[in-house]
Amino acid sequence: MTTDIGIIGTGSYLPDRLVTNAEIAPAAGVDAAWIERKTGIRERRRAAPGQATSNLAAIAADRALLAAGLSPDDVDHVVVATSTPDHPQPATASLVQHLIGARSASAADVNAVCSGFVYALAMAEGLLHARGGGHALVIGADIYSRILDPRDRKTAILFGDGAGAVVLGAVPAGGGVIGTRLRGHGDGHELIGVRAGGSRLPASVRSVLDGEHFFRMDGRGVREFVNGHVPGAITAALRDSGMPAGAVDHFVPHQANGVMLRELAGAVDLPNARLHLTVGEFGNTGAASVPITLDAAHRSGALRAGDVVLLAGFGGGMNLGVSLCRWTAMPPRPEAGAENHAGALSHR
Repeated sequence: MTTDIGIIGTGSYLPDRLVTNAEIAPAAGVDAAWIERKTGIRERRRAAPGQATSNLAAIAADRALLAAGLSPDDVDHVVVATSTPDHPQPATASLVQHLIGARSASAADVNAVCSGFVYALAMAEGLLHARGGGHALVIGADIYSRILDPRDRKTAILFGDGAGAVVLGAVPAGGGVIGTRLRGHGDGHELIGVRAGGSRLPASVRSVLDGEHFFRMDGRGVREFVNGHVPGAITAALRDSGMPAGAVDHFVPHQANGVMLRELAGAVDLPNARLHLTVGEFGNTGAASVPITLDAAHRSGALRAGDVVLLAGFGGGMNLGVSLCRWTAMPPRPEAGAENHAGALSHR
């Protein structure tokens, strides 16, 4: 008999340091009002100097486990989605496993950039199906502030740091993950990336001086990719799952840019879905943005048992990931709250 796998707990962590548009605008050569008008972002968070991606991920993971009523010893797999790992190796997931004390768990990273969380969710679900149950921690975590050029207005104004996590486990029949659609568009790999630091362009004095270790993005190309591919991917995921568009209750997309997300919501035919946004408060947090927003929506009380939630990630590669879930997590416990962030903004 097939075991249905779903989300049974959520958690997130946003660093304490708040960075406003006014703080970053001068170096980027723009003003604070321009940033909000172009992106819908008002502020974002920055990791403390002593914090690495694994530290943020571990806090989010602990909160998700607390919400699910589980201990680290109950975890069979730790999967971390990130494109800003602590080190090129070992995997950041190995550090998270150690930090939270999940002694019996496997640990691996997934790098599909901003779509990474949806990819990691699909992989962890597959692992649990293969073993017929168990529990997996799926974490999205990124510290983009460490790879941004403050003078580059295409990127410096957009990104924040943070982590979000979910616990996957067995759920009642008919609940949990309904279907997932993943797709790569490698012909767009030059739209987003960090050129240096890998085997093609190893780190050197010259690569540092030339700014090749900074994150770069073709904003117009990315917008064209999203508008051209994401609505179709969502339609295909609904078709594959046999789910009518009108049955979707919540839409949780990657928090890339608030203006672009409103355009996307208008292009996607989800007539009864609430659009959940945290981009105004936290900016684009990379692979963390979907689970952070999902956790905020859950803690706000917006998600009810049986609701259909559509998650959509898109980012460098270029990659797309869409997942449909029937909500199964218990209402959040007050002691499991992420006290350092406000709830998601929800829109019809």
